[in-house]
Amino acid sequence: MKKMSIYEPAMCCDTGLCGVSVDPELLRISTVLNALKKNGVAVDRFNLSSAPMAFVNNKVINAFINEKGAEELPAIVLDEKIVITGRYPTNEELISLLEIPKSYLTEAKSAPQGGCCCSDGKCC
Repeated sequence: MKKMSIYEPAMCCDTGLCGVSVDPELLRISTVLNALKKNGVAVDRFNLSSAPMAFVNNKVINAFINEKGAEELPAIVLDEKIVITGRYPTNEELISLLEIPKSYLTEAKSAPQGGCCCSDGKCC
């Protein structure tokens, strides 16, 4: 599976969904990332104010910040390569980049048939 990370500018909280006025784009990306997580697709998300070491420790992002500055964030990294800067990916771009079905953005995968979740066929 492809590995995606989102490196975001400094915000008041991890998602930026706080305060009086909420940015609709931050709301969209948070909603989409929650849907992906429910479908087993993890996208790491790093905020410059709450996770500065993630920016320091990632050589690609560190070089990007040193060259372009934090004003060019967010930066979307796919398999250790920056693929989008200055904005969040559209839903269509997420589907294409992660190679996932469109339904992953809106629906959670259904539970296994028979109600069991363990691989040995026994219920947990």
